[in-house]
Amino acid sequence: MTDVIIVGGGPVGLLLACELKLGGAEPLVLEAATGEERVTRSLGLRSLNARSLHSLELRGLVEPLTEAQWKLFDELAGGPGPDRSDMVGMMTELLKKGMMRGHFAALPLLEENGRAEYAMLKQHQIEAVLAARAAALGVRIRQGRAVVDVTQDATRTVATLADGERVEAAYLVGCDGGRSLVRKRSGIPFSGTPATLTGRTAVATLTGPGTVTSSLRGPGGLVNLSLVPGEIATIEFGDGPGDRDAPMTAEELAGSLRRVTGEDVGVARLEAGIRYSDNTRQADSYRKGRVLLAGDAAHVHSPIGGQGLNLGLQDAVNLGWKLALVARGAAPESLLDTYTAERHPVAVRVLRNTRAQVAMMRPGAQVDALREVLSEVMALPDAKGHFTRMVEGTDVDYAPAAPDPRVGRFVPALTAVPLPFARTPADDRHGSEPAAAGRPVGELLRDGRGLLIVPPGGTDAAHAALAGHRDRVRPAAAQASAGDGGALLVRPDGYVAWAGTAADGLGEALTTWFGPAA
Repeated sequence: MTDVIIVGGGPVGLLLACELKLGGAEPLVLEAATGEERVTRSLGLRSLNARSLHSLELRGLVEPLTEAQWKLFDELAGGPGPDRSDMVGMMTELLKKGMMRGHFAALPLLEENGRAEYAMLKQHQIEAVLAARAAALGVRIRQGRAVVDVTQDATRTVATLADGERVEAAYLVGCDGGRSLVRKRSGIPFSGTPATLTGRTAVATLTGPGTVTSSLRGPGGLVNLSLVPGEIATIEFGDGPGDRDAPMTAEELAGSLRRVTGEDVGVARLEAGIRYSDNTRQADSYRKGRVLLAGDAAHVHSPIGGQGLNLGLQDAVNLGWKLALVARGAAPESLLDTYTAERHPVAVRVLRNTRAQVAMMRPGAQVDALREVLSEVMALPDAKGHFTRMVEGTDVDYAPAAPDPRVGRFVPALTAVPLPFARTPADDRHGSEPAAAGRPVGELLRDGRGLLIVPPGGTDAAHAALAGHRDRVRPAAAQASAGDGGALLVRPDGYVAWAGTAADGLGEALTTWFGPAA
C-alpha cells in the first residue's frame, strides 16, 4: 500500500507529488489522460504570479520555467506584432520587458523598473517541467488510468480504476478538476454561484469579409486573437456553456464571433476547442477523513485575472509537507486540519475578487464609467499596492492575529549560513551537505525540511532547540539579525511558523508544526 494516491496529473497534482516525495512520503499519481491528450487540450496561456514563482524558486524550478517561457516567446516571435489598440498583445509585450505584474479586470498592474515577477506559459510546458522534477525524484505516475470510484475507512483509501483495478493508500488527494469525482464520491459540499458567461478557446482558421481584432471589451463580449497565433477566444455574457464536453463545431465558434464582434465572419477550419465559464464554487472543507482536495477540485472561479492555477499551486505547497509528515508517522493527523484552516480563507478572497473582475468586464456604459473611476483609484500608490499584492498572492497571511507580524507571512529575504549538525536519514535521502558560505534562505529550503534561523552567534542555542527534530528542521545562522535579535522557524513552504527566542515557545512551535521530538 502506498502512502498517498493523487488523482489528477495536472500542475497541481504533479507539484503535490514532488512535495510529498521530498518530504519522505511515497505518492502515486493516477491521471486519466495520456500526455498527448493533455498537450492537445493545452490551449491559451497560464500565468504564474509572484508568490507562485517564490514558492517554485524554493525548489529550484524557476529557471527551467523561465527557459520554457522564452522558448515560447521565440516561437511566437514569427507572428505579426500586436496592434497598438490590442490590449492583450500589449500586455504580452510588457511581460517580455519585465513590467507586467498582473492585471485586475484587464487593467494592467505594471512595474516601471522592469523587474516584475510574472510568467506566462502553455499549461503543457508547466506540466513538462514539473513532470521532469517528479521523475528525478522517483515519483510514480500512471497515465491513462481513469479513477471511477473512491472509498475510505478508518485505515485506508481505495481508488477503483475504470478497468476494475483497486489501488490502496493511506491517504488520497483529489486534484481532478472542477468536476472532481473525488469530491463527489466523498460527499463534500461544493457551494457557490452558477455560470453567467460562456468562454470558448479554439485552434481555428477564420474566413469571410469581416475583420476580427482583439478586444477585451466590446458590445457583445470579448475576443482575443493575439496571445497564441492560430488560437482564438471569445467570452459572451449571459448563460453558461451547457454541455462542455460536446465537440465544438466551426459554426458554433463562428456564431460566437459574429455575436461578439458584429462582423460577418466565418470559420473555415476548427482543429480543437474548449469551453469554460465563471461558475464560482468552493468546497466547504478541503478534507474529509483520509481524503483531501486541492486545486480546482477544491475551488473554481472565472479565469479572468489568471489566479486559478496559482491558487492550486499554493494549495499543493501548503499541503505537501504536512501530509508527508503525517503519512510517514512523524506528525499527528491534526496537522492536516491546518490545511483547510489556512487555504480556505485564501480561496474565499480569490473567489470574491474574480467575481468582481467578471462584473467589470461586462459591456455597458455604467461599467465603462466604473472602470474609468477604478483606473484613477489604481493609479494611487497605496491602492496600486493593494491590488498588486492581491493578484500576486503576496498578501497571504496565515496568522493575522500573531503578535509578530512575520509569523504567517512568507519568509523575508535573508542570507544565512547552514550550521553543521550530525547527519540524519533526511540528509542521506536528500544528499545535502552543509555549506560554509552564506546562502539565500530559499536555497536552504530546497531539501523540503523546515529551517530554524538563529541570530549570529546563536549556534549552541539552535543545536539545543532542535534536539529530536533535526530530521525535519535544519539549523542556520543569519548573517545579519533576523529582527529584534530573535530567531525564525520557517516551514518547508517558506512561511514563518514562529518568531522569538527559545523561551518564547520554540519547543511548542516545533511540536505543533513538525510533530513530537523523535
